Parts: sequence; C-alpha cells; structure tokens
Amino acid sequence: MSAQIPAPSNPVLSSQRLLAEQALSRAAGAPLLGGNAIELLIDGAAHYEAWLAAIRGARERVLLENYIIRDDEVGRAFLDALVERAQQGVRVAVVCDWMGCLGQSRARFWAPLRAAGGEVRVFNPPRLGEPLGWISRDHRKLLVVDGRIGSLSGVCISAKWLGDAKRGIDPWRDTGVMLRGPAVAELEQAFAQSWSSMGAPLPTFAPGSAEEAGSVELRVIATQPATAGMYRLDQQIAAMARKSLWLTDAYFVGIAPYVQALAAAAQDGVDVRLLVPGSSDIPMVAGMSRSGYRPLLKAGIRVFEWNGSMLHAKTAVADGRWARVGSSNLNVASWLNNREIDVAVEDAGFATQLAEQYERDLGNATEIVLLPRRRRTAAESIRHSEPRPRRRPGERRGSSSRAAAGALRLANSVSAALSNRRVLGDTETGPLLLGTLVLAVVAVVAMLWPAVIGWPIGLFAAWFAFNLGIRTWRMRRRHRRRVQEAEDLRSTS
Repeated sequence: MSAQIPAPSNPVLSSQRLLAEQALSRAAGAPLLGGNAIELLIDGAAHYEAWLAAIRGARERVLLENYIIRDDEVGRAFLDALVERAQQGVRVAVVCDWMGCLGQSRARFWAPLRAAGGEVRVFNPPRLGEPLGWISRDHRKLLVVDGRIGSLSGVCISAKWLGDAKRGIDPWRDTGVMLRGPAVAELEQAFAQSWSSMGAPLPTFAPGSAEEAGSVELRVIATQPATAGMYRLDQQIAAMARKSLWLTDAYFVGIAPYVQALAAAAQDGVDVRLLVPGSSDIPMVAGMSRSGYRPLLKAGIRVFEWNGSMLHAKTAVADGRWARVGSSNLNVASWLNNREIDVAVEDAGFATQLAEQYERDLGNATEIVLLPRRRRTAAESIRHSEPRPRRRPGERRGSSSRAAAGALRLANSVSAALSNRRVLGDTETGPLLLGTLVLAVVAVVAMLWPAVIGWPIGLFAAWFAFNLGIRTWRMRRRHRRRVQEAEDLRSTS
C-alpha cells in the first residue's frame, strides 16, 4: 500500500510501492487517481447544507442516488430544490431504492419533479420472472452536480438523521465526503451505470472539469452485486496495516475470513479497534453483532459501543495514512449483494483528520472488555478443590449469593459509567434461545394446525413456480429469436 510504504528513494522500495499499488488497484477494481480535493462531512445537518447548496447552484445537471429519500421536511426540501432546478432547464435525474423508500415516499411524492421535467427511477422493485431479484439493493448515497462537485456518504435523505430535540433524541452520527477533481468523473460514471441498469442510458454529457483541484490521491470503489471489490480491499488493508486499523461500522456482522484477518493483524501488534452502535435501528443486527464480540476481544481487538442515538457511519483509517468513507457496511449484504460506493483515500492529512474524529467519537463510547481471569494462589486452589459441606435439612441459602450477584451487577454498571468500560456479558446464548423458541413455536403450530404452515409454503412454492415459468418462457423465446436470426442471416448470405 503506497500510503504505508516509505517514499521510493531506492529501487527496492520503489518496487514494493508499485506492487502494493497494483495489489490494491486489482483488489478494489479501481485505479488510484491524483489531483483531488476532499472535504470531510460529519452528521446529517452538514451533509444536507452542503448537498442543497450544490443542487441550488447547478447549471447543467444534478445526479442524485440515495437508498432512502423520505417524504418529510428534509425530503421535501430536496424535492423543492430539484424541482426549481428542473424548471430552470437543468437536467435532474434521481435514483432511489424500492425497498429503502418502501413506506417512506410514494410515487405522488415525485409527481412535481416529473411534471417539471425531472426523471426518477426506482431501483429493483419486485418483478415477474425474478423471484429473488428484489434481494439486491441500491444502498449508495451519491450526488454529482455539473460533473464538478461530487459527494458520497452513509447519510440518507430523512429527518431521522437530524434527531428530535423535543423528544430528547440526538442526531445520528454519520460521515461522508465532498469531492472535486478527476474523481468526480468516476462518481458520475457510477451513477450512469445504475441509471442504465433500469432503462435507457443517460445522454453523453460534456465532461466536467478534469483539472486538478488538490493533491489528494484516492480510489472510487463503486461495487455491484457479486463483484466483492470492497470486501477484497478490506481484506487487503487488514493484511497490510502495520500500526493501527480503526473501524467504524453501523451493522457489523463479521464473517470468518474477515474476522480472522483482523485477528491476525491484532496478534501481530496492530492496534485494531471497532466502533459500533450501542443501540441500533435494527435490533436483530445489533444482536448478531454482539454475538461475535468474544472472538474479537480474545484476539486482542478493542470493541467500543457508541452511546448516542445511532451510529450510522462506515469508515476505516489505517496507519494514519489510509482512510475509507462510504456506504459499505462490514457484512455480507454490502460486500456481495448491494450496489455500494466508497472512496479509499491515500493521504496523510485526510487520514489524520478522520483519526482525530475517531478519537472524539471514542469519547462518547463505552469499551467492551472480557472479564479478567484472576490467578488463584496455592491455598485458594486447595480450598476450591475441597468438597463443599452439605446443607443441613431446613437450612436456607442463596440470599447472600443473590445479594453478591446483584452487588456485582451494580458495580459493573457504576464502573461502566465512570470508566467507559463494560464487561462483556452473555451475548451468545440470546440468539440461540430465540432460535430455540421460534423453532419450538413452529413445531407446535405445524403439529396442531398444519394448514397454518402449509398454506404459506404452498403460496411460496406457487410464487416461485410462476416466476420460474415466466423466466423459462422468456429464455426460450430469446433462444428461438436468436436461432431465427441466425437462419435468416445464413439464407441472405
């Protein structure tokens, strides 16, 4: 990794630098671009101010792609800005995700923009012939204006990110960037790929300013389902980090290969830290994340839980030289299933800025630690090995043990409040108990009321059969058309 290797003052180091750059470029599927300017955006309010200012200043085109665009005061502010630009002849194109906007905004929300000449496409709604097609989502948060200004982030367009002061709900903690320079063309190309996947492609725009706007080198990583570019890069960085690797993630569900990569780095002396939400808008994912804490902690990885309302940022910073910001979470859905967009920055100044923000975030977080094992003295070992005296008939016991356990829990809570550290509790048995209860309920229902189970299974099978039949018919029709075209070509020749 060029950000971690000394300047190539001799042929050996130069060769190492080139190999590292080649490895990262191939892993990410994205070249290293120089000449960029980058600005760090922290939390929703800063994002919305910068995004709306860029949209209102548009002269040629506004390309907006976001997972959630909600019909609330924030969404309507963006809608009004987009409508005003479309009425002035600016080309406005918007991509939103069907599942992300389900229950958040309907077709009538977009009617004023379409009436003003703007275009809106909804990514991947359920379609006949694609029984599982709806699983893939467009999770990007992307804005490009006039081919000159670009932004990517974890922030959706919703008042939820601003919190609710009246109800005592803090703003969500999130991170994004504004970009200028050659990288903006990569953002525009990423949007164009999403747009063309749903219909006619965008027209060819006059290129935006490709002049250098700064000195920052970075990669724009626009992943699509099954490409795994961000996963390969995350693995590569975990392998190449030498001093530190600090991660922030909203929905961390570590799979074995990545957890092993982090563990190997920690065991080599790398300061590996993971900051995740303390309370999540998706409690099930939070439970899955907590169930994986123990192997991380045993490997020497430090785990912190955010104490605010919701931590939604997705960032990484390594060795004070390399940084990543974007929409990708550290889980299989982001790595393999969704459309995501991230920027990997190789610049000491920006990495230092992000590391400083990380340290500020840790000031509002609680560290999760394992219960330390106390070494027994020889006398204690003998005492614990002796058989316990039998309880006499009628003798009561347990109240002192319960009191001691209660005191221990209270001490743990007070210690967490005073030292920002909390001992890891039982996180593994909860999901197992929930699974046991769900399966037991299903078993009882299946035995007593088989129709309750049979009807959903039958409808599910019918849905799949219908969609697979349609897909088979379409494939056969395309095959016959190709055969006919080949025959027509032979007959004319």
